[in-house]
Parts: sequence; structure tokens; C-alpha cells
Amino acid sequence: MSDARLRFSPDIVRRLGEELNPTLDKGVLELVKNAYDADATTCRVELRNTDQAGGTIIVEDNGDGMTVEQIVNGWLVLGRSEKSTAQETRLGRIPAGSKGLGRLAALRMGATALLETSATCEPASSHRLLIDWDEFDRANIVDDFALDIQTNPHKNQVGSGTKVVIGNLKAGFGRVPVKHLARELIMLADPFADDPSGFRPELLVPEYDDLEVLVQNRYFDDAEYHLHAEVTQDGYATAKVSDWKGAVLYEAGHGRLSKSNGGTPYGCPRATFDLWVFILNQKTFSTRQSTVGDVREWLSEVGGVHFYYNDLRVSPYGNPGDDWLGMNLRRAQSPEERPSTNTSIGRITVLDHRDDLVQKTDRSGFIENEAFMQLRLFARDSLEWMAVRRLDDAEKRREQIRTEAPKRTGTAKRRVEEAISAAPEQEREAIQRAFSSYESSRDREINVLQREVQLYRTLSTAGITAATFAHESNANPFKIISQSIAAIERRTKQHVGDLYDKLFKGPINGTKRALGSLSVLSTATLSLVDHEKRRTARIDLHEFIHDVLKTYTPFLEGRDVKLIEHLAPGNPFLRGQPAALESILTNLLNNSMAAFEDAGTRHRIIQIASQLSGDRWQLSVSDNGPGIVGIPTADIWLPGQTTRKHGTGLGLTIVRDATKDLGGSVHAIERGELGGAVITVELPIIGA
Repeated sequence: MSDARLRFSPDIVRRLGEELNPTLDKGVLELVKNAYDADATTCRVELRNTDQAGGTIIVEDNGDGMTVEQIVNGWLVLGRSEKSTAQETRLGRIPAGSKGLGRLAALRMGATALLETSATCEPASSHRLLIDWDEFDRANIVDDFALDIQTNPHKNQVGSGTKVVIGNLKAGFGRVPVKHLARELIMLADPFADDPSGFRPELLVPEYDDLEVLVQNRYFDDAEYHLHAEVTQDGYATAKVSDWKGAVLYEAGHGRLSKSNGGTPYGCPRATFDLWVFILNQKTFSTRQSTVGDVREWLSEVGGVHFYYNDLRVSPYGNPGDDWLGMNLRRAQSPEERPSTNTSIGRITVLDHRDDLVQKTDRSGFIENEAFMQLRLFARDSLEWMAVRRLDDAEKRREQIRTEAPKRTGTAKRRVEEAISAAPEQEREAIQRAFSSYESSRDREINVLQREVQLYRTLSTAGITAATFAHESNANPFKIISQSIAAIERRTKQHVGDLYDKLFKGPINGTKRALGSLSVLSTATLSLVDHEKRRTARIDLHEFIHDVLKTYTPFLEGRDVKLIEHLAPGNPFLRGQPAALESILTNLLNNSMAAFEDAGTRHRIIQIASQLSGDRWQLSVSDNGPGIVGIPTADIWLPGQTTRKHGTGLGLTIVRDATKDLGGSVHAIERGELGGAVITVELPIIGA
């Protein structure tokens, strides 16, 4: 038999290096993690002239260093590592990974990679290894490229550690990737504690001094609330909330926290959840040493809930835009007393010796197995419990205000009356008239506000009722009606023969159209209340509009409305909440339908048109109704302003507010080419 073996081209190594971690922060971070695994307490990352190609990256630590054997059988071996998450390091740390591939990406970022290291077990020696990647790439196979490890006496024989120098960078890095690296260094080794034996990375980058300072900032003492929750290895949880002075406000045991889990133990590894919540206003920070602006900027970099697995942070949890606990969604659904990623910073710390959680192959998070989902449920339950307790306190404060307000008003009124009585007699009557006029104006304002509040309450009730009706109708009544009509149609055709077209076809088809219109109500209502549409996402505008119009087509056809689409060529898109755009288009369609009904318009037409102009996109909805009549055009956007007898006056207000939320503007024309009103929404787009 011949002695055959697999051999590899250097291209394999090049591709691995480029594809595993192609960004500055990802690549350098792997070298910093190596320093952590070597029990370093400090790790300095220095960037020299990295804003352009040809710069240098230096990563230097004071860890245990490496012997020649460790370099040969560990550092230079790709795809395998002697690290084990079950075996702690000298300082009790659990190694960051076990694949041995992470550092390759960083080393390939330059033309050369230099390693200098001195091990604690060999204080008299230091080792040096230089890799020239151009020479490596010229080899036919990997085995043809030999490396020379030089051993020299250790200077001064003091200290151990490792230094990696990546020279002659292939590409430059601007402020944004350096800022990402700064953020990763902030979050890598627990910014929440100050352990003398902990891991403290540093960043040195002369071009961006402010990013160096950013790595050092801490504002935890300025948080208004601190949530601390724990779940044991057996799955039992506890939680407490403290104020900024450290006083405990609320506490809860497992039974109170785990209601969504049926009170059963959580099936996740032992973990702690800490969240610091900030009230970002001037009144709160009047008693703090820092400023609102400082903390807001800090939270913009580090805000959100981060994940620490065996003492090291795992991406993407807590990265900008990654709200893995759904905090922002819950705040959008019920904004009062709830934190968001912009107003809080938190961490979940897991020590997982049993390997219940499984990281993905590219190490970008965990596979969402049952243990991970239970851990996330524990965190969400803790957040919900805190929100309910804080909301309960807010309700008690409001009730107290409602109770005390009439008393204060009565006291203030008596004082005014006493002051009027004490005024000179010749001035008393004029003062009394002025005060009476003020009371009358105040009462009218209160009545207006009360009606507006009740209007929103009524609309909320109507929405809840409609959603319930839609859900129940979809499940049963619509199906029964549809099946019954089909049965009537089939049996009538069978038994009456030629009389079907004359006597039954018209009523049956009319019933079908009416059922189609009702089904639109069901589908559209459930679509509007779908919480997924309140998540920020990419919206392909023309595709989205087409889908909404497709939903409403049976309803429009049932009312003899001709729908015309004139959408501009291209595929414009933006980022926002789909619910906002759906609210805009739905209310504009409803507005046209209401105008048709009020005016008795026949041969009804609604036209949907779009235009593209640079980075702006226009959507126009026009009809052949009566136009804007009986109300000034400027007033149609005001809440409660309507000429309809049973109208709410909120449709166009919602259109205006939703458009503003998407960063756009809206305007109206009383009468357009079709004869009716034209409402045009203009939005900024990302691309087309």
C-alpha cells in the first residue's frame, strides 16, 4: 500500500483567516481572549497608524506566556485546542473557546505576524516567532513552509506575558470600526465589577483619544433602579429591586417570578441577572455627579443586556440593535415604567460547567435549545415582575394625586376668595369677574381633556373588541357561513335547474361578496394588532403596499371601488415599524371610503401612486370623492376634528404622527386630478 495523506494548500489558511472574523473588532478580540485564557490581568491593545493600510496592531498582556512546546503544539495548531471549558485556569477562569481558530483571522490582517512570549515556568527565556504571510502563500502546500522559533535570554528575567504584533496591515480602519473595538473591549471583561484580579483590557489609539477614555467610563452609581435576580442550579429564582441609594424596594420568590412558567423550576444553568435602569432627565440628575448627556452617550455604546458565559462576553447579545430579551418591544406595547436598551445596562452571567448551553459554530451566540429558552424566560419574567411593581407604585402615586388635587384646588380657591375679600372695595368686583372668567376657561379646558382621554379609551376598547371578534370569527362563524353558502349554491343548482340563474345566482353572489368584505375586517384587524409588526425591520415599500392592498381588495370590490396602482419603478426600502406604514395606508383608504359614503359617490376610484426622488419616496392616495369640504385643510390633522357625524377625527392625526415617526412629512390637497382629496406622504429611504 502507498503512504497517502491529505495535504492542504496555503489558500485554505488564507480563506479561513479572511472568512472567520473579517472585521477589526472580531479579529483583535480573539487575541484579547487568548490573553484572558492565559490569566492576564491587563491586556493593552495599541493601534498605530491604522487609519490607512500599512499600520500596526499590537496586543500585549501580562499573562502566563508560552513555552516552545506550547507554541508548537498549541498556538500554531489550527482547528484544535488544548483548552477545555471543564478545566479552570490558575485564576479560576473558564477558557473562552476550544476551536483554536480565532486568532488566525487577526494574524492574517497584516503582511506579517510577530509573536514574542515568556512563560512563567521559564523566567530566564523568551521566544520569538515571525510569520511572513507572503512567503507562506507562495508555498505549494502548508507542510513546505517551515517556521523558526528563536529562544533568547529573557531581558531582566522579570515578568511573563505575550506580545503579538500584526505589521503592515492590508487595509486601514476608520473611526467606526475602532469605536466598535472600543465597545467590545468595554464589554469583554465585565464592566460591571472592579475585581483586582479581574481582566482589564486597555486601548491605545492616538487618533481617537476620546475612544480610549470611553473604555474607562462607569456610571452605575447614577442608576435609579438596580434589578438583581438569580436562578439556582435547580431552577428556583429570586429577585429584588433596589433604589440608587441601595435601599431594597421590592423582593420576590420563585412563585411570584415564575407564573409564566407555571411555577415550575426553570430548566437552565445557574445564572444571575443584573440590570441598572436610568431615568434620563435633568430633575433626576440634579443629585448626581455626572450629567444626563454623559450617561446617555455611555448607554448608547454599552446599553442593553449583555451575556457573560463562563466569565466572558458572548456576542451578539447586547450589541447595538440586538434586543434579545425584547425590552424595546414590551416598552412599545406598554411604555410606562419599563426600561429599554437606551435607558439601561445589564448582564446575565452564566457559569455552565455542564455545557447546557451550546454556542454556534461561528460563536455568534447560542443555539436556542430548551436551556437557552428557559434562561431567557427567567430574565423576561424578572423584567415583567419589576415593571408590574413599578407600575403599581405609579398607580398609587396617581391615585394620591387624584385624591389630593381637589383638596389643594379647594384650599387655593379659598385663599383667592379671601384675597379678593381683602382687596379694596372699588377693585373687588373687577378681580372677582377676572377670577370667574379664569375658572370658566379652566373648566372648559378640563372638559376638553376629559373628552379626549375618554375618546382614546373608547378607541382602545373598540380595538380590543374588534380584535376579539376577528379572532373568533376567523376560527368558526366565517367558516360555517362560507360552507353553508357553498352548500346552498350546490344544492340549488342541482334541484332548480334553469331557475338558478334567474332566482338565486344574484343573492348568493351578493352574500359571497359581503362575506369577503367581512373576512377583510377579520384579516386586517388581526394584522393591525400583530405585535411582530411593531418591531423595527426593513420595509420593502412597494412590496409592502401591494400586500396591504391585496388584503383590502375584496372589501373595496364589495363597495364597487376601482383601485388603480401607479408605483414607480425600483425597489425602495427603509427601516421602521411595518405597523406605522400600515396605519398610514389603512387610514387613508378608510378616509376615501368614508368620503364616498358621505357624498354618495358612484363609480368610485382610489388611486395609489408613488414617486422616487433621490433619497425621498412619495406615496399619494387620491380619490374621486367630494374632496376636503367643511373644514380648513390645516385643521384636518388635529385630533377630534371631523365633519362626519359619527367620525372620530383621529385617522389623519394617526397618519401625521406615524409619518413623523418614520422621519417624513405629509400634506394634503383639497381637490386633485380625480376630483377628490389627495394626501401625499414623503419618507426618507435607505435605498432603491
